[in-house]
Amino acid sequence: MKRFSFLPLLLALLLPGAALAQREQSIWLFGQQAGLQFPADGGTPTPLLTSKMTTYEGSAVATNQQGQLLFYTNGEFVFNRQHQVMPNGRKLMGSNSSTQSALIVPDPGSGNVFYVFTVGAQGGSNGLRYSVVDMTRENGLGDVPRANALLITPVAEKLAAVRHQNGRDVWVVAHRWNSNAFVSYLVTADGVQSKPIMSNVGSMHAGPGRNAIGAMKFSPDGRKLAVALWREANKYELFDFDRTTGQVKNVKAFAPYPEAYGVEFSPDGTKLYGSSNGEGGGQAQVYQFDLKTGKATVIGKSANRKVGSLQRAPDGNIYVAREDNQFLGVIQNPNSEAAKYLDDGLKLGGRRSKLGLPNFITEPGK
Repeated sequence: MKRFSFLPLLLALLLPGAALAQREQSIWLFGQQAGLQFPADGGTPTPLLTSKMTTYEGSAVATNQQGQLLFYTNGEFVFNRQHQVMPNGRKLMGSNSSTQSALIVPDPGSGNVFYVFTVGAQGGSNGLRYSVVDMTRENGLGDVPRANALLITPVAEKLAAVRHQNGRDVWVVAHRWNSNAFVSYLVTADGVQSKPIMSNVGSMHAGPGRNAIGAMKFSPDGRKLAVALWREANKYELFDFDRTTGQVKNVKAFAPYPEAYGVEFSPDGTKLYGSSNGEGGGQAQVYQFDLKTGKATVIGKSANRKVGSLQRAPDGNIYVAREDNQFLGVIQNPNSEAAKYLDDGLKLGGRRSKLGLPNFITEPGK
């Protein structure tokens, strides 16, 4: 029996850290001044009614390790924790009508500096850029001393990030427009590296600007990357990702799914979920793809004309954005083949969702 005597101590040491890691994604701000607060115990989130941000699609939120709000953005404006626009935080070159308009990455070498990455809408000239938020300024409320540094243009509306294999640095991944190339930028304590790792694999992202629409997500372990191609490709694609080199490889396609928009992985990484709105805004549906068997299943239909982003949450559910609705959809038990979709899943306290949910870094092992 002695060999088990350290188990309670081990659990005591491990569990607080696991809970702490989740706290960095505990505040969601999105849609028409909508928001959610996820409790530390993993229970049901409660609506937040303090946001001053309206965004049709993308958003991102920064908190500290205790889950306290620092700032948030729709890719155009940066709001501080008092819900006021930061100095110099008014003219970021993302777009609130870009699927994943913004993504916030903490500087690996500083607890006070953050990079806000943005992508413009519909493959336009604004491209992929980053701005710097310094939280030591304005009495701790933050300022934007550098804005809109260009990395590459044009790009699609896809933006995702995952922790490097070394556990310190971060890969920020976007997709070139009129190209089949993923671009992976490494963020280190020395800053954002200006030269990307290029991976030519999968479909061309090209054509009319609307074809740039659709989300991109990493699996929880960071080894898979999924994208939704809205039109005219109408598909989801799944790739392998190397967290050491930043390379994207080995495409697998799921098609056709007209107006594919959102993608998300189950917490255990065995399932991929996608939202699709049908040709010309037909039937809005949520699909489950079993990544072991390849089986595709419709797990739910929405009364909404449009559903949008899917986002894995600290409570283990996956939430589904519903355009102009006072409820989010919820995928319950997403690890299971018997996952259930609830259309009126979570009430937003009178606020309305649009097509987006917040974009976060994927943190394997946390």
